[in-house]
Amino acid sequence: MSATEAETQVVTAPKKVKKLKPARKQVKPGEVEKKEAPQTGKEYNIWYNKWAGGDREDSYSNKIKSQTRCNMKRDAGLTRANTTGVKYCCLFFARGCCPYGWECEYLHMLPDASIALPDTSKDCFARDKFSDYRDDMGGVGSFQRQNRTLYIGRIKETGTGPETEEVVKRHFKEWGEIEKIRILQYRSVAFVTYVSELNAQFAKEAMACQSLDNDEILNVRWATEDPNPTSKVAEKRRLEDIGREAIQARMDPRIVDAMHAMRALEDGVEYEAPEEDEHVQKRQRLIEEDQEEYAEQDSPPPEPQPEQQSGILSADAMEGLKYFAEIRRKNGLGSAVAAPKASPAPPPAGGLGLGDYASDDED
Repeated sequence: MSATEAETQVVTAPKKVKKLKPARKQVKPGEVEKKEAPQTGKEYNIWYNKWAGGDREDSYSNKIKSQTRCNMKRDAGLTRANTTGVKYCCLFFARGCCPYGWECEYLHMLPDASIALPDTSKDCFARDKFSDYRDDMGGVGSFQRQNRTLYIGRIKETGTGPETEEVVKRHFKEWGEIEKIRILQYRSVAFVTYVSELNAQFAKEAMACQSLDNDEILNVRWATEDPNPTSKVAEKRRLEDIGREAIQARMDPRIVDAMHAMRALEDGVEYEAPEEDEHVQKRQRLIEEDQEEYAEQDSPPPEPQPEQQSGILSADAMEGLKYFAEIRRKNGLGSAVAAPKASPAPPPAGGLGLGDYASDDED
C-alpha cells in the first residue's frame, strides 16, 4: 500500500459541538458607577440624551469612556430566555454590565440572523424603532430602511489605511460576520457593513464609547444611505432576492409548477418541470399528507396515473394543474360545472301533509 493510499484512508473525527455554559454575571449589583453629564444648559433633551441650549459642540464630546465591555467568549451563555423562548438579546449584556447572568430574562448571545424576530418594528433588544432617524443618526434607528452599516468616528490612526482596517476588523468581527469595511484615511472615520442588520444593532451598542488599540472614545452611530448608484442597485437586488426566497419557501411547489405550466401554455412553449431535490422532496411530502388525509376520511386515495411522455405538458405539470383545479373546487371557485341541487326529501308516509293542516273554524 502506497503512502498516498494510506493518507486517503485516514478518517477525521467529527468535531464535538461545544455546549454553552450558564451565562456568568458580568458585574456585581452597584459595581458600575453612574456618572451624569455635566449640565451645560437649562433643559435636558431626553430624545438626544443631552442638555439643550448650552452645548454647541458635538454631543459625543462630553461623553466618557465606557466602564465595561462585553467579551463574547467569556460572557456568552444560557439564560432563562433559552427555556422561555424569548428571542431578544439583553441590552446590558451587549454593554458588558448585566448583573443577572443566567437569571436574565433575555438572551446572552449574539442574535441569530436565521431566526426572525416576532416584531420587525423592534430591534434585537426589543426596543421600538421610529419612523425616521435622529439628526445625529444615533438612537435605535428607523423601521423604514434596513440599515446594516455603522459609522465609526474618532479613530486614532497610527498607521496606513490597511493597518487601520485590520484594527477595526479585529474589534468589530466579534459581533458578527462583516461584509465590507471602508476606511477614510486621515479623517479618523470608518464604515463597517455587517451581513445582518441584527448584528449591526448589537455592535452599535457593544462598541459605543469603547476604544480600539489606542485610548480613544469611539463615536458609533448609524450610517446614512450610500449615495453611490451601484450600491443602491446592489442593495435593491439583495432585498428582492431575500423577499423572493421567503415567498418561495412558504409556497406549495405544486402550485408554482401549475402557474409555470399555465404561463408556458399561454406562450405556446413546452414546459419542463424543475428537478430540484428540495422541491421534489417537498412535493412528495405534501402528496403523502394528502393521502393520509384521504385515508382519515375513509375514502380511497386517488390512484397515481402513469406518466405520459407525449404532449406539451409533462406528467408533473398535469398533476400540478389537477391539484390547482381541486383547490379551486374546494374553495368554491370553479364555475365550469355547477353542483347538482339536492332534491327535497319526500314527507314520511305516516306524517302530516299539506292537506292535513286546516283552520279551527272549519271543524
